Amino acid sequence: MTASGPSFLTGATGFIGAAVARALLARGHAVRAMVRRGSPRDNIAGLKLDLVEGDLTDAASLARAVAGCRYVFHLAADYRLWVPDPAAMLRANVEGTTALMRAAQASGVERIVYCSSVAALGLRKDGAPADEETPVDEAEIVGNYKRSKYLAEQAVLAMVRESGLPAVIVNPSAPVGPRDIKPTPTGRMIRDAAAGRMPGYLETGLNIVHVEDVAEGHLLALERGVIGERYILSGDNLMLGTLFAMIARRAGRRPPRLKLSEGMLWPIALLSEGLARTLGIAPLVTREHLMMARKRMFFSCAKAVAQLGYNPRPAELALADAIDWFESTGRLRRGRHTA
Repeated sequence: MTASGPSFLTGATGFIGAAVARALLARGHAVRAMVRRGSPRDNIAGLKLDLVEGDLTDAASLARAVAGCRYVFHLAADYRLWVPDPAAMLRANVEGTTALMRAAQASGVERIVYCSSVAALGLRKDGAPADEETPVDEAEIVGNYKRSKYLAEQAVLAMVRESGLPAVIVNPSAPVGPRDIKPTPTGRMIRDAAAGRMPGYLETGLNIVHVEDVAEGHLLALERGVIGERYILSGDNLMLGTLFAMIARRAGRRPPRLKLSEGMLWPIALLSEGLARTLGIAPLVTREHLMMARKRMFFSCAKAVAQLGYNPRPAELALADAIDWFESTGRLRRGRHTA
């Protein structure tokens, strides 16, 4: 599938969005990227993008921005694991997504790739990797971000069923790699561990994937995905202790050895949240973090591999690229290189 008109992209200044922008340009797409007024644009500096200003909470700006585009890639989202105002996150992630889908359908776009998240999917009680068909227990969704992504995905699926919205959904796991400017919560953890600022950890499981593989998965979903289907874009399932050992090897440091218990961290989480509300800063750890850590966030990308030709690289390579980028941009001073 070769685009003859512009592809519309939201979230281009973000971590995954910037990677998708580069992948689209490499495929020969003309790209129109919607950016918020005043948003940092370091991640897309030098890219040949048609930038238009708009906001997910401004339906009129969405209609103007998407007009005349052939494809839509929706990646913009409020991605924070703690927010002082959950209603603002819901407006951006749920209402904003719905508004963009309506604007895209009204403008007659050919296909939409909506970037959801594995946060919107169910988890297996036995810790085995979940897939696209694993049931979601809404009562067990922890955190405002996860709830917002679940509700947004359900809204998109309803529009596919009820109005023929031409959308394909992708569900990335935890992306890592270069250009994690903010950084993301996962990127911050990797940076801090590589800098030796992670003395202890609460054991849990998560899935690590290279951000460039996630970007490639978006284009494969455009080219080969089935309307109304979901595709998990994940990589390797790792226990946190194993992840920290990989980071330590690359960064030339000793991995954290102190395994913490949830009970030890609960008072710290309460204090951290209180300080965050008072000082207006992000808390180091929250009660939601601790509740999420109770389950292994393991996922299978078998469907994307079989149906899209998705082929993620090993997590160790993704971590190496992330650590090297943090160091090369002055965001990390690490120990003796041992890898």
